[in-house]
Amino acid sequence: MLRRGFSVFGTSAVMFANLCVGAQADEINVKLGVLADMSGIFSDIGGAGAAEATRMAAEDFMKMEGSQNIRVEVISADAQNKPDVSNAIAREWLNADGVHAILDMPTSAISLSLAPVARDANKVALLTASGTSDLTGTACTPNSVHWTYDTWALSHGTADALTREGAKKWFFLTVDFALGHSLERDATAVIKENGGEVVGAVRHPTDTKDFSSYLLQAQGSQADVVALANAGGDTINAIKQASEFGLVQAGQKLAGMLLFISDIHSIGLETAQGLLLTTAFYWDLNDETRAFAARYAERNGGRMPTMNQAGAYSATLAYLDAVKRVGSPEDGAAVVAAMRERGPFDDPLFGRTWLRQDGRVIHDMHLVEVKSPDQSAKLWDYYTVRATIPADRAFRPMEQGGCPLVK
Repeated sequence: MLRRGFSVFGTSAVMFANLCVGAQADEINVKLGVLADMSGIFSDIGGAGAAEATRMAAEDFMKMEGSQNIRVEVISADAQNKPDVSNAIAREWLNADGVHAILDMPTSAISLSLAPVARDANKVALLTASGTSDLTGTACTPNSVHWTYDTWALSHGTADALTREGAKKWFFLTVDFALGHSLERDATAVIKENGGEVVGAVRHPTDTKDFSSYLLQAQGSQADVVALANAGGDTINAIKQASEFGLVQAGQKLAGMLLFISDIHSIGLETAQGLLLTTAFYWDLNDETRAFAARYAERNGGRMPTMNQAGAYSATLAYLDAVKRVGSPEDGAAVVAAMRERGPFDDPLFGRTWLRQDGRVIHDMHLVEVKSPDQSAKLWDYYTVRATIPADRAFRPMEQGGCPLVK
C-alpha cells in the first residue's frame, strides 16, 4: 500500500455563491471534511469518489428552495487507513480549521477513534464508510450518525439467507481488525440461531497478498461456506485466489460479508458469479438511483457509485437539511438531534429513512446475487436482487445494542 506522511493532500474546496436576489437571510457557512482512503485498498470503495459525491450533494442542496443562504466548503484528506494519522487530521480540522462535520472514515478502527473526537469538539461524525455495529452500541455518541450499513445488517442478510438454504457449516477468513471481528461476531450469532456452526476461522493482516495458506485451511475444514470477513483489496484477492484453488468448483460456497460493486467490477463476473451479498445501495434499483448514478458516472470516469459513495451523498443532504433547520452548524449535537427529530423521510437513494436515538440510520437493505456474464446486459449490470430486507428488520433492534443514550 502506498504510504504518505502526514499531509492533507487532494484537498479541494467548493464555494457556492449566494443565489438570492434582494433581501437575504443571514449567511450560514458550513465546512465538511471527507476523510477517506485516497491511495490504499479501500480507495475504490470511498476515496475521491466519496469526496465527489459529497460535492454533488452540496451543489444539489444549494439549488433547493430556501437554501440559497447556505455556503458549503468541502475539503478532503487521505486517512491512510491509520487511526493515528486520521486522529491528527480530524483534530486539526475540528479544532483549528473550522470543519463542522467529517464524512467517510474508511475503517472501523478509525471510526471508533474519531467518534469521541467529534463528540468532544461538539461537531458531527457522519460515519458513511464504517462497518462495526459497536458504533451504535457501546461506542455510540450524541454526535455520531452511522449511515450506510453495519456488520449486524450485512451478516444477518447474507448469513441468514445461506443458513436457511441449508449451508450450516461455516469457516471464516477474517481481517484482523475491528471490522473483521465485528463481521465474524455478528454473523456467528445468526449462524448459531439458525442451527449452524462455525467449524473454523483464521485471521489475516490488512492488505494481504497471498491467501494460499488460509484457503488451504478453509478447504480442509469441509465447511459449506467460506465467509470472507474482510473488505476492499483483501476481499478481491481472496476471491480471485479461491477461484484458482477451485473452492467453488469443489462444492464450497463463498460468501462476501462486505462486498461492493467496485469489487465485483475488479474481480469480473466470470469469477464472481453466484456470490451472495447484502448491500444498502445498488445503482440500478429504481429511476432515482439510476439518475444519480448517471450523474455520478459523468464526474467519475464512468464508474458507478458504491454504497459508501451513495451514503456520503445522502448523509450530506440530510446533515445540511438539519443545519438549515437549526440555523447554524456550530452545535453538532443539536444538528444531530434535528436530523433525528425530522422523523422518517424519503431519501432519493435509500428510500424511506430515519435516524434512531442510538445514531443508527434506518433504511432498507438488499440481498443480491452476482450475475453470470451471460445474464449481464451491460457494464455495471452486475446484481440480481433476491430480496429487499425492510428497514424495520434490516438493523439490530435498538434495545439490543447497549448504547448508553438509549433509555
